[in-house]
Amino acid sequence: MTDDPTDGGAARAASPEDGFTALRAVADAVLYEGYLLYPYRRSSPKNRVRWQFGVLTARAWAEAAGPGAGPAGVSGAADSWYQQTECLVRADPAARVRIRLRHLQLQRKQVERSDGRGGHLPVESLDSGGTVHLTFDEAVPRETGVAVTLGDLFAGERAYDAGWPGGEDTEPLPGGAGRVVRRRWPVGARLRVRAEEQPGSPGLYRLWIRTENTGSEPGPDAPRETALRHALLATHTLVGGEGLEFLSLTDPPPRAAAAARQCRNVHTFPVLGGAPGSSGLVLSSPIILSDHPQVAPESPGDLHDAAEIDEILTLRTMLLTDDEKREARATDARAARILDRVESMPQEVFERLHGAIRSLEPAPAARAAAPWWQEGGDEGLSPATDTVLVDGVPVAAGSRVRLRPSGRGADAHDMFLTGRTARVAAVFHDVDGSVHLAVTVDDDPAAELNAWYGRHYYFRPHELEPLDPPGPDGRGPGSRPAQAGPAPGDPLGPDGREPLDALRPDGPAPGGREDIRGPEPLDEEERRGDGRTRTVGA
Repeated sequence: MTDDPTDGGAARAASPEDGFTALRAVADAVLYEGYLLYPYRRSSPKNRVRWQFGVLTARAWAEAAGPGAGPAGVSGAADSWYQQTECLVRADPAARVRIRLRHLQLQRKQVERSDGRGGHLPVESLDSGGTVHLTFDEAVPRETGVAVTLGDLFAGERAYDAGWPGGEDTEPLPGGAGRVVRRRWPVGARLRVRAEEQPGSPGLYRLWIRTENTGSEPGPDAPRETALRHALLATHTLVGGEGLEFLSLTDPPPRAAAAARQCRNVHTFPVLGGAPGSSGLVLSSPIILSDHPQVAPESPGDLHDAAEIDEILTLRTMLLTDDEKREARATDARAARILDRVESMPQEVFERLHGAIRSLEPAPAARAAAPWWQEGGDEGLSPATDTVLVDGVPVAAGSRVRLRPSGRGADAHDMFLTGRTARVAAVFHDVDGSVHLAVTVDDDPAAELNAWYGRHYYFRPHELEPLDPPGPDGRGPGSRPAQAGPAPGDPLGPDGREPLDALRPDGPAPGGREDIRGPEPLDEEERRGDGRTRTVGA
């Protein structure tokens, strides 16, 4: 990375490691998450739409055609032209801050067949000496960084160029059958950094880091495939240094809670890195993580699908046919390495994938109230008619709400629904005393089908904003006092609809209770032609 001439040259290029070793495993998992998914074949539908996280395209294209043109959020699953990280740090102004920018640069692997006259013709596939070669998009990891004194960032913003040139490499194939040409296109980027002290909190600073795609190609009318050639892919940032104490934004100290709420992160979110309890490193990731994320020690290597279970993926990879494995090896070198690792995995390593107990906690003391599994333990609970207070407003089935997922328990999928309106379908009381509300998103094209099947999104009361005023009796619209079931002689539930249990294709759930997590559909790759399927969400 080169210094911008306007910054006075105060910053210098960082060394390759800079103390980030503790973050490498997790950062590499972020870098290649979704790069190539099981069954690791080019022909698989899920591998035809790629590059879903941390994509920074040229500004003109992103603002005209990118999904990120709408309201910005922390999710990095929307294409944008910039990422913005804001985090809190306690330090002396003389402390040294080290920042590393990491991303992938797209590389097109084009297979070309010899035309017999000294020229070559592009083809999708070529068999050379018994080895199949396939045209495919690869990626080259890129990494660069700076080190700057914290106090130097108080005077104003520093900017550093962080682009990469294009290039072309040619690999002749044996026997003169053809060649493989790997092409890269130039990527322009800039890293901007500043810091400011927080009012009323001496020694507490807000560090602002922004990564931008500064390229001018392609134009706004180009297809996404072309825009990706000049984009930063899987973009994320590592932050560390000497004498720095970073604060968690999800669980800040009470005195820093107000400052944490003021931090604005766009298309990325910073979490504490390293071992639990440490505070010297930050990973700002386009994939929302918790503080101190770790790669399980039982995992023998990256499968590019960290949300899936290693044991399941390993077993399914073992079951690929010879033709499927042949295509996967021809698709990408990383897929070939996955196959090699799975096929040579020792039994003791495979057995470790089955699971591990990290810690044990004492069993909770018995409660005086009747437990739910005994007869009468859940009397008075009726998901279709129960009411819960949300911001002082009674909410029940039929109430309209706005979704505001936040805090512990909100996952990446919840965040995609921020700001959407929905209708409450039921109010569920868990055995631990907590409450969840089942909702159907208003503009979901599958809402009617999901309601018939009994499948809903679930949120806690503090994650909802009521949109309906209370009814004349002070209760939510369509609600009535809690009871074990519908009122005598009343075959319908709230708003004249059938009760929730009646909508289940297999009839009411045992005891009138609805399972919060319903089954998930199998995608095209999970349902195989030989009749084998796997359970999603196991």
